Amino acid sequence: MEKKALRLKYKKLREELSEESVETMSLQIANQALKLPIWDKTYYHIFLPISEKKEVNTEYLLHILQGKDKSIVVSKADFNTGEMKNFLLQENTVLKTSEYGIPEPVSGIEISPEIIEVVFVPLLAYDKRGHRIGYGKGFYDRFLKRCNSEAIFVGLSFFDPEPEIFFEATDVPLQFCITPKKIVEFKNNSLSL
Repeated sequence: MEKKALRLKYKKLREELSEESVETMSLQIANQALKLPIWDKTYYHIFLPISEKKEVNTEYLLHILQGKDKSIVVSKADFNTGEMKNFLLQENTVLKTSEYGIPEPVSGIEISPEIIEVVFVPLLAYDKRGHRIGYGKGFYDRFLKRCNSEAIFVGLSFFDPEPEIFFEATDVPLQFCITPKKIVEFKNNSLSL
């Protein structure tokens, strides 16, 4: 299936989810995340969900990170440059919803991608090899390329993997994807954990 068709398929699947099931499955995903071998790190990047698009609600993961006293990084997308700037999420960080429905920090302490150790990655679909597709703008692929070579990329999905997704040289694979029922590990993409 082509990327365009997969995007349509998964947008439709998400649209069909009830608000209650989105919340339940998001909590299950956060609980699954506790089983990952990633909790000895310091800097964690997390996406803030676009609720209208029924993305995984990362608020539960955010609470886990705060409870473990981790440094949490959130991003702000620049649609002119196609890049994301990353900011430390603090108690006084002001968030504003962009015209695209993305909650973003207004300002703050900017964090270099090179020091981020774990990235929770949004996606529409992924395959059994850890390739993912998002909305097609390439923000995350460009951002992940700028991260430290030891960084761990963790997708979050309500659904199981597709058998195979066509990928390009610019696409950055995941090491893990968390679903409500399990953690999928992509061994060929794994770093020495």
